[in-house]
Amino acid sequence: MRVSIAYAFAVTSLVAVPAAAQEMSLSVEIPRLRVAEYHNPYVAIWIENEAGRAVRTLDVWYDIDLRADDPEKWLPDMRTWWRRAGRSMNLPADGISAPTKAPGTHRVAYRQGSRPLGNLPAGSYTLRVEAAREVGGREVVSIPFQWPPRSNASATASGDAELGTVRLSLSR
Repeated sequence: MRVSIAYAFAVTSLVAVPAAAQEMSLSVEIPRLRVAEYHNPYVAIWIENEAGRAVRTLDVWYDIDLRADDPEKWLPDMRTWWRRAGRSMNLPADGISAPTKAPGTHRVAYRQGSRPLGNLPAGSYTLRVEAAREVGGREVVSIPFQWPPRSNASATASGDAELGTVRLSLSR
């Protein structure tokens, strides 16, 4: 009897161990600009397939708590994201919408099978990060990648003004 209980426990323990999930980690640097009138930028982070179609919006940082004005009024200023994905979304979107971020480096992570990444099919993709700032400029950086990652990998891209270094890390 003791042997079968120990055996059942061992089998249950083996079955309960999940396989490691693929993860996409991202750090986005918002540079400190020395300008007369500074506003935190709106930022959209999304994935496009090889055809240039948006397949996932991962994050949208904007003034979701704006009281006196429509909080979505300035989202079309992120023109690339807006045309490819934003205008068809219902915002605020749970797990995607977040407030704007101050200058500094901001980190986010996404797991295969969890929102907002979901079950991204295998393929070649491009991560895009777009920033637009009131009384400022607009900028998009792009990082191509393969999903799922065959091994741990990282890539970086840098903006010229509205975005600093964007680092994508993929883990198996």
